[in-house]
Amino acid sequence: MAPSATIPAQPKDATGCIVLSDGCIIWGKGFGAVGEAVGEVCFNTAMTGYQEVMTDPSYAAQIVTFTFPHIGNVGTNAEDVEGQVEAAVGCIVREDVTQPSNFRSTEQFTQWMQRCGKIGLAGVDTRALTRRIRKSGAPNAVIAHSPDGTFDVNALLERAQDWAGLEGMDLARRVTRDSQESWEGGYWRLGHGYGRAAHDATPHVVAMDFGAKDNIFRNLVKAGAKVTVVPAKTPMDAIMALKPDGVFLSNGPGDPAATGEYAVPVIKGLLEADVPLFGICLGHQMLALAAGAKTLKMHQGHRGANHPVQRVGEGWGDTTGLVEITSMNHGFAVDADTLPDTVEQTHVSLFDGSNCGIAVRGKNAFGVQYHPEASPGPQDSFYLFEKFVGGLG
Repeated sequence: MAPSATIPAQPKDATGCIVLSDGCIIWGKGFGAVGEAVGEVCFNTAMTGYQEVMTDPSYAAQIVTFTFPHIGNVGTNAEDVEGQVEAAVGCIVREDVTQPSNFRSTEQFTQWMQRCGKIGLAGVDTRALTRRIRKSGAPNAVIAHSPDGTFDVNALLERAQDWAGLEGMDLARRVTRDSQESWEGGYWRLGHGYGRAAHDATPHVVAMDFGAKDNIFRNLVKAGAKVTVVPAKTPMDAIMALKPDGVFLSNGPGDPAATGEYAVPVIKGLLEADVPLFGICLGHQMLALAAGAKTLKMHQGHRGANHPVQRVGEGWGDTTGLVEITSMNHGFAVDADTLPDTVEQTHVSLFDGSNCGIAVRGKNAFGVQYHPEASPGPQDSFYLFEKFVGGLG
């Protein structure tokens, strides 16, 4: 453990704090759940969709710094939840949370955070914290909320420093569903809510749930598929017994190499059996691992709804070079330098050139690092669902 933190003077109205593992202490106003939680601090640049972000299982064990200052201003509602399992443990915002101003709101953000067991910290200079993350990388930290303003800062620091971090951590097993289920939900329309999936639809997609956002399954349904969702550790013979026309590999949290210890052998088997595959985010990374590439921990990660991605490589015809604005949430990436000759790079980030898409040559198997289902974010990339489902016999 490093030396005890040099504690800056605590403002009289401070009821919350975040203690970084390097000893930095940031005071603010706590809201939501009372207590403390450890995680990796990241930042998200999206201007909308904070509820979707906070319920995305890919954010498990993370504390989200929102760069947009007005968070909570449209309240919350049951329709915008992306997952019913563990997700972000807390969030950091600039402005105090106001009363909601939106006709869809059914619950104030602070009340929703409390009910969901998530800790919030308001009144923070989020621009300064974001610059710190960009310079030094995403730190481990403890976020704490105590209504009476009492904190044992040195104990919080010790907890932050003792936490192992996300590298080497398999979080998919904590957020996957416990059993197989037929997906029931259809696409959402304003004033109508969510539709219903057609059980007689074809083709049949089996989705491996590594911490999936619900809207991914809705988009598969919208593209014309019947969807059966299975837990992350489902063996290949159980998947093949469902007679899939294709298998979807979902997003999820944690280190792909750790989750890949049990998932990659299954994906390799599916590739060898020529089962069509489509992976998003963590699923994309594990498809790359199964095809012979490696993954790496990013310095700060990509999280937001404004990330430009360019189509590159073969197979795009006159759309080669086209740029999509995408929604992203990942702290690991496929190392493009390790892609074997059997794998083509199909998309790259225009922010830093990192890999954002692959296709396995000679197979109907591809993946993207970003989230074509949006929620929140643009819808430039919905064609990928149509490409996958439309290519299944």
